Amino acid sequence: MAAGAEHGLKRIVWQSKFMEYSADFLHTSCMHSLILILDQFTTRLLSSCCKMSNLMSEGITIVEDLHKNREPVPEMKAIYFMRPTAMCVDAFINDFKPKPKYKAAYVFFTDYCPDDLFDKMKKNCAKHIKVCKEINISFLPLEAQVSVDSFSLLWLKAFKSIYTPNSQDKDQTLETIANQIVTLCSTLDEYPGVRYKKDSALDYGNKLAELVDNKLARHYELDDHSKKKGKTQAQLLIVDRALDPVSPILHELTFQAMAYDLIPIKDNNYEYDTSTYSQPNHLISIYFTRRPCNYFGSAVYWQIPKLVKEISANRDEKKQADGKITIGGLSQLMKKMPGFRKQMTQKTVHVSLAEDLMSHFQKNVEKLCKAEQDLAVGADAEGQKVKDPMRTLLPVLLHPHDTTDKIRAVLLYIFSLNGTTAENLNKLIQHVKIEDESGYILNWKHLGVPILSTVSLMFSFRKQPRKDRSDKETYNVSRWTPVIKDIMEDAVENKLEVKDWPYQSECPSVWNGSRAVSARQKHKGSSPDDLRSGSRLILFVLGGVSYSEMRCAYEVTHANKSCEVIIGSTHILTPRGLLEDIYNLDK
Repeated sequence: MAAGAEHGLKRIVWQSKFMEYSADFLHTSCMHSLILILDQFTTRLLSSCCKMSNLMSEGITIVEDLHKNREPVPEMKAIYFMRPTAMCVDAFINDFKPKPKYKAAYVFFTDYCPDDLFDKMKKNCAKHIKVCKEINISFLPLEAQVSVDSFSLLWLKAFKSIYTPNSQDKDQTLETIANQIVTLCSTLDEYPGVRYKKDSALDYGNKLAELVDNKLARHYELDDHSKKKGKTQAQLLIVDRALDPVSPILHELTFQAMAYDLIPIKDNNYEYDTSTYSQPNHLISIYFTRRPCNYFGSAVYWQIPKLVKEISANRDEKKQADGKITIGGLSQLMKKMPGFRKQMTQKTVHVSLAEDLMSHFQKNVEKLCKAEQDLAVGADAEGQKVKDPMRTLLPVLLHPHDTTDKIRAVLLYIFSLNGTTAENLNKLIQHVKIEDESGYILNWKHLGVPILSTVSLMFSFRKQPRKDRSDKETYNVSRWTPVIKDIMEDAVENKLEVKDWPYQSECPSVWNGSRAVSARQKHKGSSPDDLRSGSRLILFVLGGVSYSEMRCAYEVTHANKSCEVIIGSTHILTPRGLLEDIYNLDK
């Protein structure tokens, strides 16, 4: 069996799901080569967890798009991996009517296939279908410990349908998200106890927790493939975006988060000018890969000097080779050239990206960060409490910063006060000059975040108590810790208050994220494979998750060797993207 290139969720998706369900026919002697046909979502899904070489090692020689015109190959058998939608099923049927394009079809759905679509397939092309299974995987494994729903392909619609007042499809959206959370639990082979953050202002977390718990119960009653019918040593926490509005607004100073915040990276493509690297003067589009290495030791000043030294060493080696050249040396040099060019390209991208980020940081971000951190933390770098947040905000408003940056600072000011007066809010909106675009600020109320300070809101919205981290070593411009990290740590240590985090369903009494999970559980190592066999904490954030919160899942897992933390959400947030989503809620 081919192993995927990644560990964690990606490896589980590749080996425990796709390969396990298709193993019955992939290795039969009659099949020497296969065609794999994917839709838009399954293309992204497989691209995230395997390479073409993995597919080829399993006998798959051709990968096609379900919705594009394809040449018939009647002597080959085809694997269809697709979502159970009317569009996909119609495209599949068209491949076999009036004349079949392939010898036979092996159909795998990402989720439950509705009866009407199944009957339609059965009626039109039953004789061509050799296998038809539901794999139950409708999420994207972005990283080893990060997943987003397949609904993120329509993430703007999801966000808007949940938080827009009087939305007509809110319940249907929550139902869809619940189904996708269940497929995540199924993929991990977990039947977790479900908890949610109690909030009297909005009950989205409660609704979603109830849906997920009911669907999990039905899934494990009906799923013959699963061997685990009872609760496993896992816990699922469901939180709403309103729990921490600060983290997705702050300027985050780790490599990955800065890149997606400060640079216009579209569809994971970063364009950079190669003229400064003795190459032709043109822009090249590079796929920007999300990997765990972006989280640990990923600060620009920490990683880039190492890359520069390696490049310089390679150049010196090349110069020495130019001085004394022999036939054997020339042969060795030619063999190294493709690898050298690839290495140079990879490092050039990182150096260019780092320079681009540093330029933004020195120009504007460095000045903003101190004020943002003071407002978010409520204290300055010396630990002195910020008594008058307006004095911290004013220099930002008076400086010619970008309008979006000023909006972010104003929001942090309002969040720090748990809402402000209508008079003060109007003055701030006028000062930032967004009278016609006040929705960037006012629409946060639809998420349950207090913008205007009223007596009713003061009682309905309570800030999460924060852990004291004053003894931790931090940078002056990066002192804020996402609220979600406190929750992860408390959950791992079984310190979450039941009154704030009620159980939708009972968790196993032995569940404890610490090393005393069970008398039978041995000490777990820190490798990803070891962690997979330990207890799990799954945390789902409704309304999007920021890169800083994604990083917390790795940090808490690293600190607690026997508990793996997996974080999921409807989509990945960037500060500017979130502001646009908020603004469009009343459009």
